[in-house]
Amino acid sequence: MRRKDREMPKEFALQVVDKCQYATLSMISDGKPYCVPLSIVRIDDHVYFHSAMEGQKTNALRQNPDVCLSCVGDTNLVPSEFTTEYECAIVKGKATEVVDDNEKISVLRYICERYALSNMAGFDNAIKMSLSRTAIWKISMDQVTGKRKKYDKNGQEMKFGRME
Repeated sequence: MRRKDREMPKEFALQVVDKCQYATLSMISDGKPYCVPLSIVRIDDHVYFHSAMEGQKTNALRQNPDVCLSCVGDTNLVPSEFTTEYECAIVKGKATEVVDDNEKISVLRYICERYALSNMAGFDNAIKMSLSRTAIWKISMDQVTGKRKKYDKNGQEMKFGRME
């Protein structure tokens, strides 16, 4: 990380992973960079996402499981300083496909509780209809880093992991 003065502890980075509205997954597809936005959930030391059973993302992950996941938490434009306050986390690891149906259902429950909590009454029916055509991928969190640019109430940038 070039801006060590903005580096945050791993615990902060994990909080960003847990609260980001979506993450962007970067991988290599046919020898070229490829990235897609995802709805994610972190369970212990893994990040999970759902996918179609086939497609460019699935093919890329099967060819090369090395991935990088970018998560952005809170942001705030600061036009007077020509900048943006932000918090982000980067996760590097390997993606593996989850094949056990019980694990897939468990992960889908976590994902749905995060993104569709108000519709959980329909979860079991949705699983019956779509489990066979839904892939689940698990990313090992081999490296997790966090970074932030934020100003305190006096307009001073809070560096080196300083909290309010």
